[in-house]
Amino acid sequence: MATETQEAAKLEQLSHERPDEMDLAVGREQEQLEGWVPTLASDAEIREALEKAFDYRGDVTITRKDGTEITGYLFDRRSGSSLADSFVRIIPSGGGAKANVAYADIAALAFTGRDTAAGKTFEAWVKKYWEKKAAGETNIRIEPEKLD
Repeated sequence: MATETQEAAKLEQLSHERPDEMDLAVGREQEQLEGWVPTLASDAEIREALEKAFDYRGDVTITRKDGTEITGYLFDRRSGSSLADSFVRIIPSGGGAKANVAYADIAALAFTGRDTAAGKTFEAWVKKYWEKKAAGETNIRIEPEKLD
């Protein structure tokens, strides 16, 4: 069985020799997070869920331990030695100032917004390209979808 490094080397060689036949690129698996409400029972689960929220390309809703909620785009995180000195930064979807929330203040997290990156992998782009080429199109351009 070929290792990931060997597979990447084969794809690199193929891209130079026969670029029209290259239709697969090595990438990482994308999880379906839209609608997910993770369990935040341990420090490790909190840290893992917030890392996924940082990579998520949609809004999340954070419920603080005091019961207040903030919904928006999580654009930064600072991981400290404890939950009390670790923070996320979020841009509220309703406007307003960016908010800092300590990991220790988070009671719940939900992936509430549409994942704007879902289905937009390089592999999906290549598939669309080959479909258009097979249909006889020339000067193929694949335009990005408009964001809401």
